[in-house]
Amino acid sequence: MAPRRLEWEGAFNVRDLGGLPAAGGRRTRRGALVRADSLDGLTAEGWRAAEAHGIRTVIDLRNDDERGGRSSPPAGIETLHLPLDATEDREFWDVWGSGPQFGTPLYYGPHLERFPERSAAVLGAIARARPGGVVFHCAGGRDRAGQVAMLVLALAGVSNEDIAADYALSDEGVSRRCAARGQPDQVPLLAAYLAEQGTSAGAIIERTLAGVDVEALAGSDAAALRARLLEP
Repeated sequence: MAPRRLEWEGAFNVRDLGGLPAAGGRRTRRGALVRADSLDGLTAEGWRAAEAHGIRTVIDLRNDDERGGRSSPPAGIETLHLPLDATEDREFWDVWGSGPQFGTPLYYGPHLERFPERSAAVLGAIARARPGGVVFHCAGGRDRAGQVAMLVLALAGVSNEDIAADYALSDEGVSRRCAARGQPDQVPLLAAYLAEQGTSAGAIIERTLAGVDVEALAGSDAAALRARLLEP
């Protein structure tokens, strides 16, 4: 896959989802959809880069207690807050939020089964966003952002293999973010955890997609999402 990483000063794991082979011989459109880690640290120059890339809508997938508010987008960019986790459901998160599995796609399938409306709301927000590019982000830019990217790309007809490869591209960004924050690198730790479970992130994503009806999840927004994401 061609390099798609974007350099927005103050963020570490930003990339355009354009240029991927999709259904019918088409490709995903550059500038339509961007995935990212937290944008709280974007400098004024970082926001200028986002605006120059065509971004007009930010979708924040984080929970209320994760939002730092250290940086605000310019007036021409709208922010939507759509927390993906549903942290109030302690029965679910006491299982899935208590170990390294939350830093992997292992929880994607169970989350989609229990909270399909959360992902559907994000898909709908992307489909109905104002004209221009959309960036969605969580904290590290890999797992919650990865779940949304997985669904949107599947809806566009991108292959499971390429969706899994896109997820893997976040390893570099996560490592950069950890280094900048003086934290241990999560990437080898989580890869080792999955290896102990006899699997990998790519294998889990492919298995998850085999069990999800993405078309039904998107519902009436499916056509608009494809029109937004795909080249003519």
